[in-house]
Amino acid sequence: MKRMMEGSIAVAHVVARCRPTVIAAYPITPSTHVPEELSRIQPEYGYEFITVESEHSAMSACIGASVAGARTFTATSSQGLLYMHEVLFNASGMRLPIVMVVANRSVGAPLNIWNDWQDSISQRDAGWIQLYCKNNQETLDTVIQAYKIAEKTDIPVMVCFEGYYLTHEVSEVDLPEQKDVDAFLPAFRPKLALDTNKPMSFGTFAPPKYYQGMREKQHRDIIASAKVIESVAAEFSKRFKRPQRALLESYKLEGAETVFVTMGSLAETTEVAVDELRTEKKKAGLLRVKCLRPFPSEAVAKALARAKRVVVLEKDVSAGAGGVLAMDVRASLRCDKPVVSVVCGLGGKDVPVREIKKTFDLKKDSWL
Repeated sequence: MKRMMEGSIAVAHVVARCRPTVIAAYPITPSTHVPEELSRIQPEYGYEFITVESEHSAMSACIGASVAGARTFTATSSQGLLYMHEVLFNASGMRLPIVMVVANRSVGAPLNIWNDWQDSISQRDAGWIQLYCKNNQETLDTVIQAYKIAEKTDIPVMVCFEGYYLTHEVSEVDLPEQKDVDAFLPAFRPKLALDTNKPMSFGTFAPPKYYQGMREKQHRDIIASAKVIESVAAEFSKRFKRPQRALLESYKLEGAETVFVTMGSLAETTEVAVDELRTEKKKAGLLRVKCLRPFPSEAVAKALARAKRVVVLEKDVSAGAGGVLAMDVRASLRCDKPVVSVVCGLGGKDVPVREIKKTFDLKKDSWL
């Protein structure tokens, strides 16, 4: 059913329709409206809503509930995600299919409540699948898919969408009916769960003989999850009659000599820049990365094979190293093709079309 909804409110309703058993959350701007709405509609859906004293506790509660066999959910942003850092590794290492929505926001210091990707980018090595959405419709669709992906792979999934730009944007979205979500996403049947009749331990001590092997398996399974992400997206497209992007999205790559690479809602702005550059007879194109982890290296290399140069626009920075997305792109290409990293939009700094167009001819890494 199509309706005008705020992004966060729409996300809350689609989460509820995924029939989680336990939701644990602590409010932090700009993700607050998600758990707030989930708390409000709890009587309608009957899930357990746990109000906790911190984000660390929210993720810990999800871990405990997931081990007990529950479908779980939480949402956070910025410092809240950083506060979860320790237990994010426990969730992924224990192979728990938790789904978390991250409303992307800058991190302090200095204190800033506006949008960039530094919060989730900083957690890219925590063993979670990371999916970055460009608009609210894609966010809703991705949340539903995230549960199926997580439960097929036993890997937790982070669904990232832009704080304010999307969380507080009111736009038309197609909110799936409950019966359609149920048909796509069956009830959770955990492979293992706490059972007093069959006692077992979770998250236990692992000596050197076993530890590295477990990490290697986790790494290989995350890489292999790319095929699951693709198959789930294809299944969703067929059932809901909406085309889905699983790993990447191409825009006007045919004949493009300079290709912009970016993620999230910045891609929609960049599409406008590409359109204007094309009218100026400049051969521009765009490659949007939706799936940051696992990073689709081979697909990126194939998509950029005919480009003469690449400009990576990203709302993050690894201090002392540079843009993280650009690092992944360079590693994927394994060649001397020029890849220019443009760090932009940090702390909510505006990135208008005219500024994106100026990066078309950049020859070296820059800040916008």
